Amino acid sequence: MYKLNLPTFDFKLSSKDSKNFIFDIIRKKHYVLTPEEWVRQNLIHYLVLNLNYPKSLIKVEAKLKYNNLTKRADILVYDNNFAIKLLVECKSYKIKLNKSAFDQASVYNKIFKSEYLMISNGINHFCCKYDWKNKKIIYIDSFPKYKITK
Repeated sequence: MYKLNLPTFDFKLSSKDSKNFIFDIIRKKHYVLTPEEWVRQNLIHYLVLNLNYPKSLIKVEAKLKYNNLTKRADILVYDNNFAIKLLVECKSYKIKLNKSAFDQASVYNKIFKSEYLMISNGINHFCCKYDWKNKKIIYIDSFPKYKITK
């Protein structure tokens, strides 16, 4: 698969009926290996293995309702109090990130009210912190690290 702007990870890959699959360590199931799934799985591994996010606090493809439509957020990360800490929207490495991708993730975040929002195509990653109280978005240069909350 395509080399991303993330560390290299060891994945459980398989093939069946000329389709490639990748094992999701959160959902504990194999999924068709699309370019977007490749980005999602690399980000999940990065969050767990490099930033020490517990697997038990990560939800993949979380459903949400917006304007009577059912949508799915790619990755949600909760804190120890089960408040949503990080919302990650993944795009294929073939897609250039633009305002539309950020708008989509921002709409999702109006519902989830995450403290951090990240958009990634595996090559470029954009992270921001939401200051809900003062209605500000602060762009940050790195992925938020996991911190134990009390």
